[in-house]
Amino acid sequence: MALRQQLTQKLEQRLSPQQIQLMKLLQVPTMELDQRIKQELEENPALDEGAEEVDEFDNDPEDDYNDDENEFDTDFDISDYFDDDTPDYKTQVNNKSKDDEERGVPLSVDSSFQDKLTEQLHLLDLDDTQFQIADTIIGNLDESGYLNRELDAIVDDLAFSSNVMVTEEEVEHVLKVVQELDPAGIGARDLRECLLLQIERVQEGNITLFTAKKILEDHFEEFTRKHYDKIQKKLEIEDEDLKEAIDAIIRLNPKPGGSLKDNSKSVQQVIPDFMITEFDGKLELTINGRNTPDLKVSKEYEQLLRSYAEGAKTSKADKDALTFVKTKLEGAKWFIDAIRQRQQTLYTTMHAIMMYQYEFFLTGDETNMKPMILKDIAEIVNLDISTVSRVANSKYVQTAYGVYSLKYFFSESLSTDTGEEVSTREVKKILTDAIESENKKKPLTDEHLAKLLNDKGYNIARRTIAKYREQLNIPVARLRKEL
Repeated sequence: MALRQQLTQKLEQRLSPQQIQLMKLLQVPTMELDQRIKQELEENPALDEGAEEVDEFDNDPEDDYNDDENEFDTDFDISDYFDDDTPDYKTQVNNKSKDDEERGVPLSVDSSFQDKLTEQLHLLDLDDTQFQIADTIIGNLDESGYLNRELDAIVDDLAFSSNVMVTEEEVEHVLKVVQELDPAGIGARDLRECLLLQIERVQEGNITLFTAKKILEDHFEEFTRKHYDKIQKKLEIEDEDLKEAIDAIIRLNPKPGGSLKDNSKSVQQVIPDFMITEFDGKLELTINGRNTPDLKVSKEYEQLLRSYAEGAKTSKADKDALTFVKTKLEGAKWFIDAIRQRQQTLYTTMHAIMMYQYEFFLTGDETNMKPMILKDIAEIVNLDISTVSRVANSKYVQTAYGVYSLKYFFSESLSTDTGEEVSTREVKKILTDAIESENKKKPLTDEHLAKLLNDKGYNIARRTIAKYREQLNIPVARLRKEL
């Protein structure tokens, strides 16, 4: 990461402030571009918003970016009104600041899962000391709802920070109260206790849940290692009884705090930057223009510049006013050009990706995905790799088969027995399909998976299988075993 930052800094040192701002505009997704444009409209009075844009840009970007309705007045050239004695730095567009770095759409502030637990505390009959203990315990829960601090450490916290003197036994007692709050399993100190807290709430004489509780209480290690035969022998139960008990445990929530957290946070919608549709076997690309309104230079400011330029500029105030107007007009002109150039670059790059992965966009079949790296697209569109990377960052495309991040289409390659280059994503798809269809009583080991792929002609080693499996968040064969 440090190396990337150094390279970025070196690149920015070679670029003008305008070029730096354009590079940053390329990174902004559609959802945030509207905020960036509104900010510019508020800060620059020489920039005006024109008629409302249609929902999507036309297929041919040249038609959009050469639209006469949005062109500048060809009879009006700002540079004609710049005096030779005006220093360049006074009229140079320089919007570079730390505050401009990828302004995100703010998410609404909502209560945390700790807040929701504290609300439940107020409904309980607790004295001040007990409430203070419970509040401290809740404050020490991690995002999954677990208490990862020792009780003696909480005793010390209460003594030093709140001057509340309690014993570990008192903290233990209040912890039991916290563990009765919703959702079940909150305040547990490990996974075993978390699952037991949930089982105990719903057991109520059910024989399957009673068996599940005995497994968690007395055979938790065998359960985590999936040594089901040992559990069955010790509990002297039938296969079906064991399977039902294991199914009941699996349905429990290992991260109860996460459920509250997910319910409390705001959802940020993904708005696709592009749309690919298919008509008569041919793909068509459109770029989302809903958040890109027509922009134009203010006619009032153009007239104001003419008035100042044609009049006698004898006083310093007149010269300062002229410089201010010139700066704002130049800034407006640059921003409009930058937005147009951004849209053109986005379209050109996405079109190259679409053509490169044509078969995938037609069929939605991941096995048709070709190996593709940033350099491949950069060479096609004649842009720097860093520019292509910025276009792919935080951008999405809507297809007939779902919405995809542009980063999804970039992958390394592997060679087959015939020397053909295939995408690693294709290999991962075959790997996923093999694991999904395996016999869960005897899941495929990495060695078996490597042999399966080798038999299909893919040159791949066992350690590479293990790496891909981990990237896909698929556990080892032992942990995939089912009854």
